[in-house]
Amino acid sequence: MCTSLPMELYYFPPSPPCRAVMLLARAIDAKLELRHVDLMAGEHLAVDFVKLNPQHTIPTFVEGDLILCESRAILGYLVDRHAEDDSLYPQEPKRRARVNARLYFDAGTLHQRLYDYMVPVVFRGQKPSEEQWKKVEEAFGFLDKFLEDDEWVAGDSITIADYSIVVTTSNGEAFGLDLGKFPHVSRWYNKAKESMQDYEELNQAGANQLGNLFRARVAEAENSV
Repeated sequence: MCTSLPMELYYFPPSPPCRAVMLLARAIDAKLELRHVDLMAGEHLAVDFVKLNPQHTIPTFVEGDLILCESRAILGYLVDRHAEDDSLYPQEPKRRARVNARLYFDAGTLHQRLYDYMVPVVFRGQKPSEEQWKKVEEAFGFLDKFLEDDEWVAGDSITIADYSIVVTTSNGEAFGLDLGKFPHVSRWYNKAKESMQDYEELNQAGANQLGNLFRARVAEAENSV
């Protein structure tokens, strides 16, 4: 375990990927120096931040000369570099491949479909898309199938994939997802929330903020008609 250099995390509390990183960091006792970036105020477009991260996205992780701008890469690095063992991101190739598969599923399907549902409402003043919501529910159906025979999303023990996907699931719930339709997801989700240190503080509070913002934007869109 290496802790010689300070680790900075540029973050915004409602941001789902930021919440995943903070949950994981707390689990392995990795001390992050938090740098608040207010997306709603456009602070991610500041010249100094864009120099650091040309994508002007969060989270942005800095440790010495290492800059990482993708939450799932940050999760893997934190375990590889700073955890006491590899249980959260196994070195064994087949086990790691399963974890990676679930991380890629989250990035490209589960989180992405929720993002595509949320962004037009929150940032463009549009009404929620029923068609896009069906895609969200389809994605959670995939996750439910993955969990049919597994206790955790990538096998029989908790991994960084659970930390990423639990955040995505909390966002779905905040946007109105009926987890009763997905019994295996619901079972896993409840266990994950109980298992993760300081879950309410580090994730649920941000999910609630995002959900409240979403509902406020929906109300504004409906009232503007």
